[in-house]
Amino acid sequence: MKFSPLYICMLIALTMACTSPKKETSVEAPVDTQLKVITAGGTITEVMHSLNIGSWIIATDKTSTFPASMQDLPSIGYRNQIKAEGILSLGPELVLLEEGYLNAEVVQQLKSSGLEIKILHKPSSPEETKQLVTQIGEIFNLETEANQINVQIDNDLKSLELYLSEVKSRPSAAFVMARGPETLFIAGEKTFAQSMFQLAGINSIATGFEEFVPLSPESLVSINPDYLVFFDSGIQSLGGKSGIAGIQGIKETKAFQSDQIISMDGHYLSGFGPRVGKAALELAKAVRKEK
Repeated sequence: MKFSPLYICMLIALTMACTSPKKETSVEAPVDTQLKVITAGGTITEVMHSLNIGSWIIATDKTSTFPASMQDLPSIGYRNQIKAEGILSLGPELVLLEEGYLNAEVVQQLKSSGLEIKILHKPSSPEETKQLVTQIGEIFNLETEANQINVQIDNDLKSLELYLSEVKSRPSAAFVMARGPETLFIAGEKTFAQSMFQLAGINSIATGFEEFVPLSPESLVSINPDYLVFFDSGIQSLGGKSGIAGIQGIKETKAFQSDQIISMDGHYLSGFGPRVGKAALELAKAVRKEK
């Protein structure tokens, strides 16, 4: 049975705690004027912090886990739990929303209130990451700062390219999303995992299907990856690394037999934020003996 992409996106975001970008107009606020901003989407939140305006955020959603201090702010909830009334009651001057994150009815209610809203595309590649940084920089009249972040992203990607040019191996891997022993999915094509594996010079071995599908013992044994990749929170949901042994079929894989299980922070690995190059390099080194 294949689950809908929306359902899987919801599971991914919960485990961690989709059209080209639209051109948005600037809020026309001087750089030294602090606005009261609410964000919905962890990558948007991270970009604001990279622009040194994270302190402008007065509330955010449950997927905004970086920096960790964001979880100390008032929470607007998660996806279909978010209500217009809850956002409006906090008195924001601007709301930045990840495209498709809120129910259309809620978005319309916010627009009808007169509140300024910017709807932003969630990146799934470094180029889209830089586009998002540029877009948010333009919104806050911080174009120079946004350009500096994009230069750093390019430098990180150059470091990744240099590392990959010096190693010969191209190991295989598969990403497993876990939310407890009974809720396991494997990432296929057109997922963040495929994109990140490609960046890190890893052979994405789970092919022939798109998005996420339930993990079966047979599928795990048949693909038999060199490495298995999890979110940190996914490992935790299994009761720690020792709990991985309880996944049916996993003991038959090279990854398990060679103790080649990788765990990374969910937002860092899948968010495609300003640290995307660093995350890809960390993953690339994690799957190779030659560091």
